[in-house]
Amino acid sequence: MKKNLLTALAALTLGISVAQSPFFQSTTYRGAFAPAPTNMWTDNWTEWDPQNKVYPAPTITVTGNITTNTTWSSGQTVLLSSQCFVKNNAVLTIQPGVTVLGDKAVTGACLLVETGSQLIANGTANQPIVFTSNQAPGLRGLGDWGGIILCGLATNNCPAGTGTLTNAAGTNYIEGFPVSSDVIYGGSNDNDNSGSLKYVRIEFGGYVYQPNKEINGLTLGSVGRGTTIDYVQCSFTNDDSFEWFGGAVNCSHLVAYRGLDDDFDTDFGYHGNVQFCLGVRDPQISDNPTISTSEGFESDNDPNGTTATPLTSAIFSNVTDIGPLRGVLTATYSSGFRRGARIRRNSNLKIYNSILMDHATRGVYVDGSACETNANSGGLKFMNNIVAGYGQRATETGTFGIISPNANSWVATQGNDTLKTTAGILVTPYNYTSPDYRPAGGGIAASGASFTDTPIAAITGLKDLAKETSVLGIFPNPASDFATLFISSNATTSVNVSVLDVTGKMVLTVSAALQLNAGANNVTIATANLLPGMYFVVIQSNSGKETIKLIVTK
Repeated sequence: MKKNLLTALAALTLGISVAQSPFFQSTTYRGAFAPAPTNMWTDNWTEWDPQNKVYPAPTITVTGNITTNTTWSSGQTVLLSSQCFVKNNAVLTIQPGVTVLGDKAVTGACLLVETGSQLIANGTANQPIVFTSNQAPGLRGLGDWGGIILCGLATNNCPAGTGTLTNAAGTNYIEGFPVSSDVIYGGSNDNDNSGSLKYVRIEFGGYVYQPNKEINGLTLGSVGRGTTIDYVQCSFTNDDSFEWFGGAVNCSHLVAYRGLDDDFDTDFGYHGNVQFCLGVRDPQISDNPTISTSEGFESDNDPNGTTATPLTSAIFSNVTDIGPLRGVLTATYSSGFRRGARIRRNSNLKIYNSILMDHATRGVYVDGSACETNANSGGLKFMNNIVAGYGQRATETGTFGIISPNANSWVATQGNDTLKTTAGILVTPYNYTSPDYRPAGGGIAASGASFTDTPIAAITGLKDLAKETSVLGIFPNPASDFATLFISSNATTSVNVSVLDVTGKMVLTVSAALQLNAGANNVTIATANLLPGMYFVVIQSNSGKETIKLIVTK
């Protein structure tokens, strides 16, 4: 038996397509969540009513910087009573279940991780790590404390001499703070590692450090793709929920909840990938429109709209962003609200397979002639999205947002759906405390996704199952009448196995709820009825997905 297994493994290494590890997970649905019966990935670890959540009293107080490797242990509650800088290449490790209370009485209490240092804050779905205000339930407010700031050494497009200190090109300073080497970010290493944030909540951040220079819930200054950002919720932030200042970090499972300004703000050449995001707005909470309008997405190449590189060219897929109208076109809302997406200042942002609904004036606004050129040339993408239930367009004159020769035809030719109403798109999207953001059964969001456009197709795969499986392969490949899927599992586990075509459409269910035994498992895939071409075999479990390329010949 052992000899036969080794022979099979040798054949697999010679003749099969091995498991892929690109970033994007291919889906058939649009928006952040799969249809029922799949659970929402927000279950357990998110908090929809942080104003009234009771948090434990502090057990330790932090009043200075962190300059050596430090651990905040499970069971501790940390009172953060300083602008706490993680310095000198130190690593701050925060264990699951820790609560960190930002001290409102301290000017701009925050956690800032300098370049070279790391924050390892890996919670779990049942024991998330929470950063929140130290105020009592019912008394918490936007901007009670600063937020989390990561400074990395990845690339950005900032020119030299940005601040009052002479900074090199490709570096900049976190806005709002006094200019110093402590708050500088940027470099030349897109693979830089600033640590890991998983199952983390950040609540009531956004302290106003200088007039009109609030910090965000999570600020990412040129963070590299060696960093992990996965399952992070920013709630009631006094500026943007998430903002990327350059960098290449990939992020997934983000929640922007009832913040003030933008949900997802990208600038200074951010060129990472982001998938599975939820944005939810409160009709009464927006920015001051004389300073900044509140958008779902806001994206600039840089503040002056130059051609500086790297270009802001991030790819977002599977976003559900719910604006202030909340299903009622005549609803009243705070005056700062505007659009689902405002792409401006020469940005080449790319948005796929997403839902932008209930926004005040437009679903998407391609702002300015430079971005119109990018859209018409294919650098800026807005494809296979749903835009629904947006209000009366604001008075926006000139060439802004027209997309020559016709805006509507440009949107339509990109595979987008535009709907006057949001009815029937999601299950229960307007209940703050018991929401269900999954596609309604048989509704338009349950299908229509595509991952074939060149920018996203090049980096599309499915999450690996490294915790559960150690070897994946298919033999023979190419296959004619049948192929054998080989899985060496680390433990007994249940998986679903299906086959998708290149458009992401499921064409074959191989096995549902297949029980894998610890050790070697073989699964037969009947390919005789499949047309010749390329397919993707998908193995899915509760912990993630994996995909393997399969070629069918006749």
